[in-house]
Amino acid sequence: MRPLLEDAIRSEDLPGLVVTAARSGEPPETVCAGCDVRGEALAPDSLFPVASVTKLATALAVLRLADRGELGLDDRLGRHVPEAAAAGATLRSLLSHTAGLPGDPPEGAVPYRPGLTWPSVAAACVAVAPGPGAGAVVAYSNVGAGLLAVVVERRTGQPFTHALRELVLAPLGLEAYLGEEPPRRPAALADVTGEHQGTELEPFNSPFWRSLALPWGGLVTTPADALALVRAFAGHPPGFLSETLRVEAISNQTADRAGGIFPPYLWDRCPWGLGPELRGDKAPHLGAPGGNPDSFGHGGSSGCLVWADPAASVAWGFFGARIAQSGWPARVGPRIGDAVLALARGRAGG
Repeated sequence: MRPLLEDAIRSEDLPGLVVTAARSGEPPETVCAGCDVRGEALAPDSLFPVASVTKLATALAVLRLADRGELGLDDRLGRHVPEAAAAGATLRSLLSHTAGLPGDPPEGAVPYRPGLTWPSVAAACVAVAPGPGAGAVVAYSNVGAGLLAVVVERRTGQPFTHALRELVLAPLGLEAYLGEEPPRRPAALADVTGEHQGTELEPFNSPFWRSLALPWGGLVTTPADALALVRAFAGHPPGFLSETLRVEAISNQTADRAGGIFPPYLWDRCPWGLGPELRGDKAPHLGAPGGNPDSFGHGGSSGCLVWADPAASVAWGFFGARIAQSGWPARVGPRIGDAVLALARGRAGG
């Protein structure tokens, strides 16, 4: 893998890149090349802001509560958050991005400035109503993940950060941080632009951004522990989710609906599970072109992806020190995925 990583670093102007992979039931192996944008060498225990990979952790929290019988996937949101403007949406539709909600709260509802906190963001999510034609397409939504976090808070009586640790992070044994400053400095990412570039508010790279504890994008963790989130949906460790619910979570919930995330990741058929995205026949895609249609995972705009292909008995992830805005994951990710699959199949054959 190392030559592939080094080639990607040269061709895509990446400061550094990490790939981690694990065959079913085995510990992950991690390969690192390069550094972060500050020049600090990347290592297997480097902490990365994993952006929307966080949604897998949020989904697992909801599924764990469902396994306990504390909520039902077909519950209306209003059963748990009566004041929600999207009270008629089901938890299933929130998990599969079919509730008709926008990507983010309306502009101006939660100004990004000092003093912003998760409770104020949560209140803004609760006030968001579905748009016309709700349920007709797969409409990727951070608001939906925010509402799921509010449901978890209401069911557990705890702040989401505490509930997530008890339900997901601690049971999986992860070094992962949401809403708290890690004990060592996370990898700094290149290409973060906009009005807050280089300030104390810089997205991904600042303590302020990490303090927001966004349940759709704020998790900071190591590559292997980010991979553990998608491996939980693949049945590792056994019993973390009941087998019935686990299989349902990686089954298509969206029928043949069109939709997706944002251009160019919009598809005529957009299969999605209860948290994880499903591969199907999507193109373009960040996953391995040679992978199986029922493989699944999630990407993050910070420049990362975690993916599991149970038919090939392998899961992998990549984590770059450059955000995804330039499109580099679309050029590098498929090469990484196919290389991992080739190595996994070669070992199985040997």
